[in-house]
Amino acid sequence: TDVLTEDVHFRRDWSTAHDVGRKAVAVNAADIAAMGGQTRALTVGLVLPAETEVAWVEQLAAGMRVEAEAVGASIVGGDTVAGPVVVISVTALGSVEGAALTRSGAQPGDVLAVSGRLGHAAAGLDVLRRGFKSPRALVDAHRCPQPPYGDGPAAARGGATAMIDISDGLLADVSHLADASGVGIAIDAGAVGVDEALTAMGRGLGVDPLAWVLTGGEDHALAATFPAAVTPPEGFRVIGEVVDGSGVTVAGYESAGEHAGYEHFSG
Repeated sequence: TDVLTEDVHFRRDWSTAHDVGRKAVAVNAADIAAMGGQTRALTVGLVLPAETEVAWVEQLAAGMRVEAEAVGASIVGGDTVAGPVVVISVTALGSVEGAALTRSGAQPGDVLAVSGRLGHAAAGLDVLRRGFKSPRALVDAHRCPQPPYGDGPAAARGGATAMIDISDGLLADVSHLADASGVGIAIDAGAVGVDEALTAMGRGLGVDPLAWVLTGGEDHALAATFPAAVTPPEGFRVIGEVVDGSGVTVAGYESAGEHAGYEHFSG
């Protein structure tokens, strides 16, 4: 279950209702993919101010339906109530072949690999906060994430030992995986990489684009660990390794992973 709150997770002057609907489904379906599963059904709890236009709600529902169909799921129920701001709570139910992957199976000697884009949603959010609406590719990454849904089940079939989706930032979420598995994880910043779109935007905004990649959330990429003898499935790229110890390091330096990404109650 994930909850999206107006002016915290989305703004109606930045995103269309269709975008918000797709995002509400995507952030939940990504969690199912991160356990090696496929989303089958969704329920929606919806809080709406009394003055909300019916057309906005219809577009929200249309966006949810589009994203649900993209993952092969149906919206099967929910509830609607009145409230001061829009709040969307989606619960996703899925199925797996065999055992579900968790965060706790990584072993020293495994490699860490990621699938999907990193840093784009965070860069898009910075663009919007500065009053701009382009480049469109980055802004749209914030408005409507594109998780690599199929790569979750592929990772499970390919021998992954643990997996998580990147919702709060690469360092923060990989730190959760390390903590749950009782291991350390060493990330090679050079292997993570920064693409040209982020490099150009970082130059324009005076921001180190690697910060977006390492600490920016909401892209909902997948991070998984695999035994060293296993080649990760197509779509995954190796960015580090699992080691004895605890915590996350980047290029040999300790990183306070639990403080490196989004924190819901940080004030």
